[in-house]
Amino acid sequence: MKIERARVIVSCPGRNFVTLKIETDQGVHGIGDATLNGREKAVVAYLEEHVIPCLIGKDPRRIEDIWQYLYRGAYWRRGPVTMSAIAAVDTALWDIKAKMAGMPLYDLLGGQSRDRVLVYGHANGSDLAETLDEVARYIDLGYKAIRAQSGVPGMKDVYGVGRGKLFYEPAGIGLPQETMWNTCKYLRFVPTLFEKLREKFGFDIELLHDAHHRLTPIEAARLGKALEPYALFWLEDATPAENQEAFRLIREHTTTPLAVGEIFNTIWDAKDLIQNQLIDYIRTTVVRAGGITHLRRIADLAALYQIRTGSHGATDLSPVTMGAALHFDSWVPNFGIQEYMRHSAETDAVFPHAYHFDQGYLYPGDAVGHGVDIDEAEAAKYPYNPAYLPVARLEDGTMWNW
Repeated sequence: MKIERARVIVSCPGRNFVTLKIETDQGVHGIGDATLNGREKAVVAYLEEHVIPCLIGKDPRRIEDIWQYLYRGAYWRRGPVTMSAIAAVDTALWDIKAKMAGMPLYDLLGGQSRDRVLVYGHANGSDLAETLDEVARYIDLGYKAIRAQSGVPGMKDVYGVGRGKLFYEPAGIGLPQETMWNTCKYLRFVPTLFEKLREKFGFDIELLHDAHHRLTPIEAARLGKALEPYALFWLEDATPAENQEAFRLIREHTTTPLAVGEIFNTIWDAKDLIQNQLIDYIRTTVVRAGGITHLRRIADLAALYQIRTGSHGATDLSPVTMGAALHFDSWVPNFGIQEYMRHSAETDAVFPHAYHFDQGYLYPGDAVGHGVDIDEAEAAKYPYNPAYLPVARLEDGTMWNW
């Protein structure tokens, strides 16, 4: 069995997606997601010019060898472009192998560890009152875990408060939007938000919050301590994690659970955080961390330290990644939770899939492979449209973390 051809499909059904399709000489094909939000064409070029020529003629069953070939053989390791490209290949090869075996991907990984996958949705409001209403709406939809983000008094264009509700998408057409940030206003407001949420909805609903890399370690420690009475499921991305040791300071001051990792590319980005037990959830995902092959290694290391998974699942990941993630989530022993931002109807039509939502959980379905395909005729209706994520500045004009 040989890889006969591979090609990249770029489509924009509301937002840009990059999909790799690998076809074998025996008529079996696999699909992988290579989307890198705001830098999509960089991964397209990496795949088309550097990866695909090396795949033709290789045995698609040798997943580990191909992964090592693309990672070690390139010499220039790691980074979001390289690892997103490797992830697309890896996911497509796992899809092919599971189809060859005639089984769902989770069975090929070792079988299910659970019957269903707990997910959380995003309740976003322009102010406190609207956020309370949005949380109530998600509860009515059956969600048992909800991330709450709100506009902050005195600030406009706050992270997490997008143009839509169920289909929140932060990227915008044209050059990046510039937003303003004030940490003091944010730190004063967020505890009040969660106080009101607990007063209205009690403690039976799991609540999450994303600081989106905006805080210094001591500011994050202060926020985590202030949120302790409200029993958050986690505080996400409290501070930039390039300096993994920074999380030690946060950990020393709060018992609020900490989650990080959606922008991590390899196990090395998380090694110290995991080994020193500085986090509670690792949020790496299939497409950003080199595919299922490498994500398994990260999860296995985390399991040694009782750290659970909580993979990123925003709309900047296509249904291909969501399908693969759900099979991974169904198998991985140390599963915690899965982020779930609903895709638009147009996206769902481009990517027919077997997974479905019901009463706070996602079910991967029992289709062979990872259960997601691409309708190329439908995809062709939506040509690539350049878009960027916003950038953030402090009120004095200093560039900050978006």
